[in-house]
This record gives sequence, structure tokens and C-alpha cells, in this order.
Amino acid sequence: MDEPFRTQLRDTLDLVPAHAWYATPAGGLTFVNKVGGAYGGIPEDHPLRLGAVVDPAWDSHISWLHPDDHEETRRVWSTCLRTGRAGDVSFRIRNSDGEYRWFLSRAQPLRANDGTLLGWIGINFDIDERRQVELFLAEAQRLAHTGSWVFNGAGFAHWSPELFRIHGLEPASKAPSVAEYLALVHPDDRDAMASELERILVSDTGFEFTKRIVRPDGAIRHVRCVGLPASSGHASPEFIGTGIDVTEQEKLTSALRKGEEELRQVLDFTPQLIAVFGSRRERLHANRVALEFLGVSLDDWRQMSSGDEVHPDDVERFKAAAVLHMSNRSPYELEVRMRRRDGSYRWLLARYNPVSDEQGQIIRLYVACTDIDDRKRAEERLQQQNVALREEVDKASMFEEIVGASPALAALLARVAKVANTDSTVLINGETGTGKELIARAIHRRSRRSSGAFVAVNCAAIPRELMVSELFGHERGAFTGAIQRRPGRFELADGGTLFLDEVGELSPEIQVALLRVLQEREFERLGGSQRIRVDVRVIAATNRKLGTAISRGSFREDLFYRLNVFPLEVPPLRERSDDIPLLVRYFIDRYARNAGKVISRVNKAAMERLESYPWPGNVRELQNVIERSVIVCDTDEFTVDESWLATKPASDGGTKLSSTLAAHERAIVEEALRASGGRVFGPSGAAARLGIPRSTLESKIRALNIDKSQFRG
Repeated sequence: MDEPFRTQLRDTLDLVPAHAWYATPAGGLTFVNKVGGAYGGIPEDHPLRLGAVVDPAWDSHISWLHPDDHEETRRVWSTCLRTGRAGDVSFRIRNSDGEYRWFLSRAQPLRANDGTLLGWIGINFDIDERRQVELFLAEAQRLAHTGSWVFNGAGFAHWSPELFRIHGLEPASKAPSVAEYLALVHPDDRDAMASELERILVSDTGFEFTKRIVRPDGAIRHVRCVGLPASSGHASPEFIGTGIDVTEQEKLTSALRKGEEELRQVLDFTPQLIAVFGSRRERLHANRVALEFLGVSLDDWRQMSSGDEVHPDDVERFKAAAVLHMSNRSPYELEVRMRRRDGSYRWLLARYNPVSDEQGQIIRLYVACTDIDDRKRAEERLQQQNVALREEVDKASMFEEIVGASPALAALLARVAKVANTDSTVLINGETGTGKELIARAIHRRSRRSSGAFVAVNCAAIPRELMVSELFGHERGAFTGAIQRRPGRFELADGGTLFLDEVGELSPEIQVALLRVLQEREFERLGGSQRIRVDVRVIAATNRKLGTAISRGSFREDLFYRLNVFPLEVPPLRERSDDIPLLVRYFIDRYARNAGKVISRVNKAAMERLESYPWPGNVRELQNVIERSVIVCDTDEFTVDESWLATKPASDGGTKLSSTLAAHERAIVEEALRASGGRVFGPSGAAARLGIPRSTLESKIRALNIDKSQFRG
């Protein structure tokens, strides 16, 4: 190379804002430009700054390099000198302060027109910052067991050193081919991996999967690959991504999965309904018992909304409790009805236990439900029975005990003693006021059911349109005003006795329903579909001649035979006159004590008058007369106002109406019954229309042999 050319080249390289140099064909460094000289602290009059040949040997200048970079630098430049082709290498060069920085050195051969090698020209680019980032990234990958790669249609274009180490290989400059890569994949995953690579190239979309590899030493590792399409504009798809060694995580996940499976098996064997919810109350898991109770699969249960399983009457209370207790993150419990797979509801005690993280945020909510349906229904039944009992106790009874010793009463009580200890249905016949309900209670008290409820129903006192609900109960919404479910009298009497007073007043449709219950011992609530089975003893009573009602078609003959299993006839008071003195003294003592009076004797004439009176109202009428007399009595002697016993006694125990008077009274009574729809009592009943007591009208109806049922409906 002639001197003018070298001078021109030197001046040109001095203008380059990087470390520029040239060397002899043998590699001897002969020039370093101003930027490079300043970096290395080379004086301006140094031969290298002037372009003079200092030393044709490259090794004399390699001392500027970091000791760890000597071998690789010598290898690269030896290859360049041997082949005469360009090359590049990264190394660290010491500056004038003795510090090292990374440079990328690129050398290009300089040739004459005939191809003769004239020398080498090169530039060193400062890559220290980039190199530091690369080293930091490589160290981060090593610590995170994460490698990086580039993949395209031709195969892998790049593997980071850590990716080699993950696969148990020494880092190399060349990434493995697809065949070499698949050879590292576990045999059981190899076909799936090959298919996945093909799918990735076709779809050109991001992907994520985990595969197993087998290292050269036989160790099996789990590697998770995550990749994204590169936006480099290549003609063929290219992807960049990472490979992460997740073996330890997989082992932990497997252990957790196994533990979770064992826990689920334990939960499935637990007899309670158990559910697990997430931080946002999302549904995570329910045990087998809960799913079988609800009749749904786990996936179906997860899609259900909060409160779907809860009884409509309990939903508002259920949600309010959740809001209240979730806000203060405290455990709580709630009694609630849940719907079963067959559509019925059962009471459950649900216990909620929230679990919070270190910041106090709820991360899990565990719920365990215990079936308390039998207890709740027993409590409801007891409550209803208590209500019914209080209603019955509050009613004015005819008398508290059976008082008397007459042969007629003794014969009746003997039959009561025989039938009481059985479960046979009893039909009690007798006039109004004879004490039919008292006989029914006596049967109950002496029976095996005495610990159960005695529930009484006055069939004449309940409007016919409400009788079905009264006897059998109703569901919420069964009719206007049915705002909640209500059990009927049959349910309340379960295990005890149901007393149907004045059973002859039942309408034909109720007679059919009653007959069915007596036959099948089960029924449905009004508006419901669930069959309810009960164990109830039925005692019926009537003051009507049911035989006459059957012949007129107002009472079913088959129902009569169901009720008339064991008939009892309660004698009227006129047939047990021997008991009148006992009853008089009993009632005087009772009402005098209540009134705070002392009555020590009974006027003889008054007693004779009481014994001779026919008592059409029977014991109830006697009770009323005694109570009234005690109220007005001012001395210790009991007397009776004669006007209260105005009816003339007769030997046949009744009164004879003339045919004319009877016809007139019959017309008046029938007209009142017709206007009241056959109803005797109540504000719109016939008794109120006529302005007479109900008992008096009932006596008139019997005396006139009037059939009330013909005026109904």
C-alpha cells in the first residue's frame, strides 16, 4: 500500500465517530484513529496514530483485551487471516483508566483490483450497555429457569444459553433443528409436540403448552412454552417466546391436585351438604351429597345464581344475611329451606365460614348444611298444636268433668272405656248441649294417643269455601290472602285425635275429600302437589239423624259407614234426671267460687223445678241457668227465676206444637235458612236474622224436622 493511499485512509478513518483501525495482511495493527486512540490513551505522536508499522504481529496488541476474551478473539481473527474473509467478535477493551468496556469488532479485507489482499480495515462499536443488558437478561433467565427462542418455518433460529441448560445441553451458537429438538421431547409427548409445531405455523397465533423432555442424563423435566407471533414482516410466520422449567411447580401442582382430590373424596363421604365459594362468591365446588340433594351436576350448579335453590319465602332473608355478614367477614349460620331434586323443600341449617388473606380480604367461603327438616316440622307442628290447644282451652266448655252417676251415663262411660284404648273411628250422636265434645276428649285422654294433640273442628262454624283449607291446609298463593303456607287440622292432629263436631253439616264435596283421607290416610294441601301422610284417629259427632240425611241425599252413605265404626249415643239430660242434683251443686260451687260468693244451700222448690224441667238445651242450658242464678243471688240460698224455665214440662220430654203453629214456624225458619244459604249461626246466619239464640233455632229445626242442607248453595 503506497504512502498517499495510507495517508488518505488515515485521514478518512479519523473522521469516523467510532474506534476505527487498519492492519497489515498478516494482522499487524498499523493505525488507530483519533477516537480509538483517545479511548486507549495513545499519544498523538505514537506510531499507531501516525500510521507507521509498529509490529506486524497481532499478539503484541492483544494485551489490551480482557484476559477472558483472548481465546475467542484469537480464534475468530485466525479464521479471518486464514480464509481472507470478513469476521466479527465481541470483546472487552481496556481504556486509559484501566476499565473495560464491551465492543463489537468487525474486520473487512481490503483488496486491490486484482484481488491482492492489501490489508484489513475495521471498526469497534461500543456495545457495553447492550452487553450488560444481555448479561443481566441471561442471569435473570438462569435464575428463573427461563430460556428464550425464535422459531420459524425453517426451524429454530435462536436458543438462549439458559434454554440449552434447561435441556441439559452445553450452550452453543447454533440452535437445534426441529428433529434434534423433538428427540429431546419425552416419547409419550413427541407426536403431540410435532402436531403442535405444525398447528402453530398454520394458525400464526399465540400459544401456550407444557411438555416433558428427557435430558441426556435421563432426567425428566417439565417445560412450559409460551410464544407470540413476531411483528417483523417476514414472509413466513416467525415466533418468539420462552421456555420455562416448571418441573417443581408441576410436582407441587400434582401434590396439591392429589391432596385436593383426597379432600374432595372426604367431603363426598360427609353426610352434610358442603359448598365452596370464591372471593366474589363464585361457585367453585359442591360435594356429592349436595349435588344429589339438588339433583344437578357440578357444572350445572356452578352456573346457578345465588338463591336459586332457596324457598321463595326465604330468599330475602337469605340475601340480607349474606350482605350483613360478608361485609364484616364474620362466620354465621342461617336456617333456610332448600329445594330438592323432586321439587320439595327441606329445612337446612347452613353454617358459613369465610377465610381471609393477610390483608383481610375474603378468598374463600365454606358452607356446610345440616338437614333439620324433621326438627323444624316438629317445632311447627307443636307450635300449631299449641295454638289450636289455646283456642280450644279459651272456648267456654260445657263442663270441666263428666258429672253424674245415672244408669244412662254409666252405660255410656262403660262403652267409652272399651273403645278408648283402640284406634277405631267413633261416631258420637246426641242432642245439642249433651256434652259430645267432652266424651270425645275423654276417649282421647284414655287412649294411647293422650300425649298427642286433640284438635277439634266445628264443621258448622267454618264457611264451606274455607273448609278444605281448614282441614288439609294450603300452600302460599293457593288463593287470595294465602300469604304463607299453613298446615291443616289433619296435620296438627298427626299422632293424636281429630274431633269433627257437627260432621253432618259438611258439604258434599268435603264429604268426598274426608272419605278419601279416611281410606288412604294421606292428602294434599290446597294448591300443593306433595302427598302428606298422617296418623290420626278420627272422632265425629252429630246432632242430626244421619240416616234421614242419607235417605235425602245430603250425606254420603259410604262416609257414614266409615265414621260409624263404633257409635256412641249421649243421652239427653231429661233421660238422666238423677244426675241433675249433682250437676246443680257442681255448677253452683264453680260459679260461686268465681264470683267470690258463698252459697251453702239450695232452695227445695228450686231444685224440684230444675229436676222437672225437660231441658231442651240439655247440660249447656242447665249450666247457663245456674251461672245466671249465681250472678243475681244475694244470699247464701240458691234460687232460680221461674221465668227462665217457662217451658211447661211434659211426660214425653218434648213440647207439642199445634199443626197451625208448627206450619207457621216452619215457614219462618225455612225462609230464614233460604236467605242465609242454610247457615244457622254467624252475622248473616238464620239465627241472627230471626233474632234468637243459635241453640234455640237448632232445637226448632230438629223439632220441625227441617233439612238445612237443601238450602245450601
